Amino acid sequence: MADITASMVKELRESTGVGMMDAKKALVQNDGDMEKAVDWLRTQGLAKAAKKSGRTAAEGLVAIVTEGTKGTVLEVNAETDFVARNESFQSFVKKAANLALDVNNLDELKAADMDGKTVEQTLTDLIATIGENMALRRMSSISVEQGAVVGYIHSALGDGLGKIGVLVALESNEDESKLQDIGKQVAMHVAAANPQFLDKTSVSEDVLNRERAVLKEQAIASGKPAEIAEKMVDGRIRKFYEEICLLDQAFIMDTDKTVEQAVKDAGDIKVTVFERVQLGEGIEKKEEDFAAEVAAVANV
Repeated sequence: MADITASMVKELRESTGVGMMDAKKALVQNDGDMEKAVDWLRTQGLAKAAKKSGRTAAEGLVAIVTEGTKGTVLEVNAETDFVARNESFQSFVKKAANLALDVNNLDELKAADMDGKTVEQTLTDLIATIGENMALRRMSSISVEQGAVVGYIHSALGDGLGKIGVLVALESNEDESKLQDIGKQVAMHVAAANPQFLDKTSVSEDVLNRERAVLKEQAIASGKPAEIAEKMVDGRIRKFYEEICLLDQAFIMDTDKTVEQAVKDAGDIKVTVFERVQLGEGIEKKEEDFAAEVAAVANV
């Protein structure tokens, strides 16, 4: 039997929105396996789905740079929002993002030249100057053979700098202005709707099978015969695609259309790939428990 800790219960509560006792029971029932516990809660009707880890706990900036048919998004973390507004920090992030456009990964970026020093050394010097820890966390680049890569920054703190960065690659022979217009709209949609996949074909078998298993268990638990449950699952899977696939989602600019239809209506254009980076996504700051701290001091 796995040791169920308070932090495990807290993590499950935050990812599903269920109560403490339900979270603990789910973990006990599934021997501490987080994914199985989430699925168990869903079959019990206690949680709709695991929330995607997206807490903006770490500070810093997300930067995007686009150049014709290619684009890069870079996340650089800092300890406080105060530093994110620092001109020296913003300047560093902008320069690093521009260099990222011509390298393949984070290691190459760290070794790239920035005004006579490596990017990594320049960041080390900045840390010493500002007095706060910082880190080049992640970068991602996308491109298209013919067309354009369009970017969008949400919660902007400067030109190409903000809290959420989105890149959308459009394959097309249409003129640049048309691609920029529809590309920005799709990028804004991605920032708001946070799709997990481009289309149905890009959904992994593991994700699909897991969802099918949960939906079937829910249908059977409601009293439906197995054969009816299977048909219900097919219908719900279509809804599942509409929730997680960009091209199947209702377009935020015109909810009567899917994103795919809106792009087709704009011209001979195809969305081939997208990238969305949210500042601090997946990082959780340590939360200070003042009461526990006082109690600990009192017991010394």
